[in-house]
This record gives sequence, C-alpha cells and structure tokens, in this order.
Amino acid sequence: MSNEKKLRRAEALSGEIAIPGDKSISHRAVMFGALANGETVIENFLAGADCLSTIACFRQMGVEIDQEGTKVKVSGKGINALREPEGILDVGNSGTTTRLMLGILAGRPFHACIVGDESIAKRPMTRVTDPLREMGAAIDGRQNGNYTPISIRGGKLSGLEYVSPVASAQVKSAILLAGLQANNEKTKVTEPHKSRDHTERMLRAFGIEVKEEGLSAELIGGQSLQAASIQVPGDISSAAFFLVAGAIVPSSTITLKNVGINPTRIGIIEVLRQMGADLTIEERGSHAHEPAADLTISTSELKGTVISGELIPRLIDEIPVIALLATQAEGDTVIKDASELKVKETNRIDTVVQELKKLGADIEPTDDGMIIRGKQTLRNSASVSSHGDHRIGMMLAVAALITEGDVSLSDHEAINVSYPQFFDHLNQLAD
Repeated sequence: MSNEKKLRRAEALSGEIAIPGDKSISHRAVMFGALANGETVIENFLAGADCLSTIACFRQMGVEIDQEGTKVKVSGKGINALREPEGILDVGNSGTTTRLMLGILAGRPFHACIVGDESIAKRPMTRVTDPLREMGAAIDGRQNGNYTPISIRGGKLSGLEYVSPVASAQVKSAILLAGLQANNEKTKVTEPHKSRDHTERMLRAFGIEVKEEGLSAELIGGQSLQAASIQVPGDISSAAFFLVAGAIVPSSTITLKNVGINPTRIGIIEVLRQMGADLTIEERGSHAHEPAADLTISTSELKGTVISGELIPRLIDEIPVIALLATQAEGDTVIKDASELKVKETNRIDTVVQELKKLGADIEPTDDGMIIRGKQTLRNSASVSSHGDHRIGMMLAVAALITEGDVSLSDHEAINVSYPQFFDHLNQLAD
C-alpha cells in the first residue's frame, strides 16, 4: 500500500504554467524517429513513465536513443535496421506503446514478446491483433492474443481495407504502421467517428504521404520515413485538469502555455464552452503539423449539458475530470456513448463514480457513461484512491481543491505516468 498524500482546499488559483509535452505525440515521435533514416530531434518530450517505456523498448531493438530530460535524439537507420530483442519488451502501463508497437512488429522478420503491468494485462488487444493477423502477422497470447503477454512473429504483410468497430487512434495507428510495410499495397482504415489524428500528421512530418477523406485514412506501403525535428506541444489531456480547476475554484484565473489544440483533441474545450466557462484561446501557430495555443480560464458559472456521439473520441481521456466539472454546474450533465471508458487503465465509469461519491457527489453510472447532478458542495472528509490510474488521481487532486473536509489520496504515484510535475504545478498556482 502506498503512502497517502494529504490534499488541501484552495482559496483561489492564479498564475501561469507550461503543461508538459503531449503524451501521444511524444510516443509517436520516438517510434517514428526509430523507423526513420537520420537523426530525429524531439523537444519538450514528456519524460513520464509511459513514454520512457517506449524508449526502452526501441533501445532493446537496437535503436540508439539519447534522452536528457525533455530533449531526445533518436538515431534512426530505417525500419529494416530494427533487430530482434534479446529479452521481453516491457511496456509498463502504456497501451499506446503496446498497440502501436504491435503494428510495427507485424512486418518485422523476427520474434518479439510484449508484456506489461497488471493494468495492461486486462486491456483488450484483439482490436489490434485481429486486423494485424489478417495482414499476415503471426500473433499469440493469452485468450488467443487478446491479452498480454503477447508473442508476435512478423512477416510479409498485405495491405488491408479495414472498417474498425471502434473509433480508436491506437487501432488506426497500428494498422497504418503495419500498412507502411506492405510494399506497394494500399492500407485504409475507416472509423465510426474520427479519432485522434496524431499519427497521420506526424507521418507527414516524416515525409510519408497519407490521404484522409471523411472517416478514412489511407497510405501506400513501401514509403520510407526521413528524420524530422519535432517540437511537442503541451498535452491538452493534462491541461484539462487545470482548465477544470480554474473554472471551479473560486476567484481563479490560470494561463496554460503552449497547449496542443489538435481539432481531434479539443472536446474538453467544446464542453467547457457548452457549459458556459470563461475561456480564451490565443493561438501560437503550429509545428510538425500540430497547432498550439495559450489557454486562459477563469472561475465561471456553469450549466449542465449532454456529452455524447462524435464528441466522445475527442475527450475520452478527459471524462473523469469532466465528471468533476459537472458536479459544479447547475442542472444535470449526462455522459453517454462512452463504454470505451471500461477498457482504460481502470473501468473509468466505475472508478469515477465510486471515488466522487466518497466526496459527496450525486453521480450514478450507466452502461455507457454516467449522470451527474449539480450543483453540489463537495464536503466529505475521505480517503480516495487513484486505483493506479493517473487520470483518476489527478481528477481527485483537483476535487480536493473545492472539498470541505480532509482528503487523502492513495496510489498518487500513478500520476507520474503522464504528469510528473503535477503536484508542483498545483502548489505553484495555489500559493
């Protein structure tokens, strides 16, 4: 059992912070740099546990990677230079590392075995392994390759036109990365809703031609990546916790610098605006096809809303903190079409409801989301838990800012997965 962290109520929040680099983009920059020809330089890399797992795995496959804090140099020699790892590839807690790496390994002529922590061992992988098998990879694992450990022997791949049952950037990316290795053949992925497009944008930055039309992305195999310079914007999923904090803690104004505002990721901004938040956006241009902006949020009178449909893939990781936001809005907020929450680091429907109820929230789970009744004063002294899930941990730390009572958070170390400086930044704004 980890030590509990005592959390404190805040009278107000003010100041500005630079949000750490985007996790999704940091992962991809390392992976694509490893597959490219030449030296890729990455600035503002997220040196959290998940992204460090990606670095470790590619080092095991012979890629020279120099990482000092937030600066990373990847010396790529092309995808054919990857070599069979001598040991097991340990992805830690990282679903992105697992699924995207499976797409890369699908076309490599060697054997690899992927394992992760207890949380990864519960996350479904057939959504990726099934289409990769269709393309020609030999994959096995627990429950026929649905759970880690997963064993993969790559080989000659064929292109695939795949209609995905889920809107998942990880599924889409894995198939496109495999498709790059299907020489002169077309690979196309069509989704029910548009998921994050970081892979498509970054492939272009590395010189790959990718075609996007409606809900589809496609490429022709056999193209080779060329090294690039990548400036990673701040992670909007990490910024979301401070956007919510700024909206619900009295007498607050916070500016978050250089946050990525990729259109497939700004669901949280749309929800804040729907609910009446006082939010301004000052755009800062784009780098490597990724737009960024400074975001300023102030305490606001909020109203409940309905969050559903195509909006869900654009804010799936922000739903825990949106649930907290909704406790401070007038009226009910309904979140639906979000059953994907059940297969994240935890079942986030159950854990969000369970933990917010401890603080006195009026919230109930549904099959595909939750209903939150506002406006509520959170007032219970409680011991809450992240359940080993970084986003649940950060949401609860923000909830403590407005809770009348003593709040203690266990398993707070999980936050290091995506935001090692989180508590430093929280204290900076509260002082």
